Amino acid sequence: MVDIAQQAAINPASASDAMAGRARIPLTSIDAGQWRALAQRAIEPNGYYLPGWELAVSATARGRTDASALTAFDASSTRLIGLMPVTSLWRAWKIPLPALVSAHPYGTLCSPLIDRDASIEGAAQLLRQARAAGAHALVLNDVALDGAAMTALNHVLDRDGLKPRVLSSYIRASLDATQDGDALLREALGARKLKELRRQRHRLEEKGPVAFEIARGRDEIGPALETFLQLEASGWKGKRGTALIQHAGDATFIRRAVPALAETAQVEIITLRAGTTAVAAGIVLRHQDRAFFFKLGIDERFAKYSPGVQLTLDLTRHLCADPAITSADSTASADHPMINPIWRGRFAIGDVLIPLRRHDPVVALIHGALVAHDAAYAAARRAVRLLRK
Repeated sequence: MVDIAQQAAINPASASDAMAGRARIPLTSIDAGQWRALAQRAIEPNGYYLPGWELAVSATARGRTDASALTAFDASSTRLIGLMPVTSLWRAWKIPLPALVSAHPYGTLCSPLIDRDASIEGAAQLLRQARAAGAHALVLNDVALDGAAMTALNHVLDRDGLKPRVLSSYIRASLDATQDGDALLREALGARKLKELRRQRHRLEEKGPVAFEIARGRDEIGPALETFLQLEASGWKGKRGTALIQHAGDATFIRRAVPALAETAQVEIITLRAGTTAVAAGIVLRHQDRAFFFKLGIDERFAKYSPGVQLTLDLTRHLCADPAITSADSTASADHPMINPIWRGRFAIGDVLIPLRRHDPVVALIHGALVAHDAAYAAARRAVRLLRK
């Protein structure tokens, strides 16, 4: 089975090497200017596939390195009109079958970048490039199922008589930032809950004046990032060994990605302080008119004051007051206990299996292998939760 994957150009080793090499190229070989220009024209924002972020992930992030890309160009071959970071099914999950999988950008959104002015051609070329690379299927993880990028891909698939299959899906929280922030919070939380949160904030002020800070420029964002990293590692993520700063590759990635996006005003670090003490901090990416709430860290010594919620309330008001932002993606899990009651917008996220040839029996093998992998992963997670109790 491993030979099937290798010879099918997931790790090319045949006479079709040259074609497969052109079809799937290293991320580092893509012209950065072309990539940034495509991101500006993208039919659907995705802050996690901005070049400053994804290149940093692919360079050092644990388990996410050495991604490649499918690319699409216009008729003149001078303008990039599509980009889909990918990895092999073998590299992603050790499944030796000929498929390509969305490269995981650390954030939970893998919708590809497709030019809004050439969305159908861009989507069609990305699928052709996947075929040329020897793949029999694409597995798109964490894509917005009703988003513009998936709509363009579905148009091409329907035209070609191909039917994608949703492997799994969930509903995720989002923010309609076109509303008045205070009005939105009153409607979402109700007067009683807001009164309780104000009481907690007044109690927090006994530790020192409470201030909401936003770091944007490169000089200020470096220290703010270090504050966030320390807060994240001080909490439950640190206890479980999943904080960014606890792994050299992850720490290097985030310390490279955040300053890179700061250069293009596409990231903010938000911090809530009581006096001089940072009690909560978060990282927010920005792409076009959408924000992406990446991560949150809190000082658990202040847990009784709900510092994460307090920070999110301030972030909500901040985003709603910003005319450049119309929506925000929580990038959170389904039924997230903190963000879901505050951000009441919802949209569907899912994993999609895309066949690349009609009536291809290999796709059924790939689907079966993915189902078995997911079942084994779910069982392992249940076992871990039992051990932690």
